[in-house]
Amino acid sequence: MNGISGSTAIVTGGGSGIGREAAVRFGEEGAAVVVADVDVDGSEQTAELVRDAGGEATVTETDVSDPDDVQAMVDTAVETYGGLDFAFNNAGIEGKSDPAGEHPLDNWETVIDVNLKGVFLAMRYELPAMLESGGGSIVNTSSIAGVVGFPNLSPYVASKHGVIGLTKTAAIEYSGEGVRVNAISPGIIDTPMVQRSQEDDPEAMEQTKAATPIGRLGAPDEIGDAAVWLCSDDASFVTGETLVIDGGYTAQ
Repeated sequence: MNGISGSTAIVTGGGSGIGREAAVRFGEEGAAVVVADVDVDGSEQTAELVRDAGGEATVTETDVSDPDDVQAMVDTAVETYGGLDFAFNNAGIEGKSDPAGEHPLDNWETVIDVNLKGVFLAMRYELPAMLESGGGSIVNTSSIAGVVGFPNLSPYVASKHGVIGLTKTAAIEYSGEGVRVNAISPGIIDTPMVQRSQEDDPEAMEQTKAATPIGRLGAPDEIGDAAVWLCSDDASFVTGETLVIDGGYTAQ
């Protein structure tokens, strides 16, 4: 992909799943990657894969809901590699499942803190660093739950709808300054998060797969590749967009 080699990228939630695959793809394209996650062991494994793929990698233990952690993450990219070109703000959690009228307040706060506040904080500190570097590209992970509703998942759905709103707003604010901002809305992807859901409610997961026109789960690299493409010069006229990658689920 054009424009990735020699760049610096941050990937949050990089310790596994979609984040790991995106980090490795950045490495294959010749980028230096800051792998950020609360899971340090997973991040170290990802970093090793990035190096094996031909890139450079550094790990930061980052809770994206903590402003100090997020500031330190961005500082690490700038201090280690001289600037920041790209960010894939991918960290997220699913939370508990309960109807809106019965949903635990602590779960609401936790999910919103990670999934929505975490994306805001990431952009809050990434954008100035990218402007200092002359521009860049940000990709935020939403979900098909940011496009349609799902019962019993009110904080998750609200957070993912919010990510799309943040993405559109930042795109309008910063496109004239050389920073593009887009979102990806994955469908049901074979990640540790989905595997946990499958264990909790295998029947519901089978119904979801059956309702997907392609008839299977997505693979993490299918999302990671798209994230890197959105950062590349090949997507230079794309900003404020939400790319839905869901095997046709929301086309119905």
